[in-house]
Amino acid sequence: MIKFNKIYFLLFVAIFLLEVYIAKYTRGFIRHTVGDYFAVMFVYTLLKSVFKISIEKAVLITFVVSFIIEFLQLSNLQNNFPQAYEKTLKIILGTSFSIGDLIAYTLGIISIIIIEKLIRKNNTKT
Repeated sequence: MIKFNKIYFLLFVAIFLLEVYIAKYTRGFIRHTVGDYFAVMFVYTLLKSVFKISIEKAVLITFVVSFIIEFLQLSNLQNNFPQAYEKTLKIILGTSFSIGDLIAYTLGIISIIIIEKLIRKNNTKT
């Protein structure tokens, strides 16, 4: 069901701006690993800002989408489209498969679960 959530949308925008900053102004570990860590949070907050779905479903969708995108890099898919789309596909899909990316995605997902549980716990106390 589609239902706008202002808090998740604001988080989505903040993470988007952080990701743009990371992409433009950083290199190495920060760009490649920390950027991937926040990428799953970016997808998660987008889902939760638009759809009224459970935390568990949003986490599962985010996890599956991130892993599918990473494994698509093994297929060299981004190089099989016309050059007009190549740059965009490289931004979305990335350029090379990495186990490190999968670890970063997994750590991001674990962080989302922990944060959501802490928020739930605090909300039930008040």
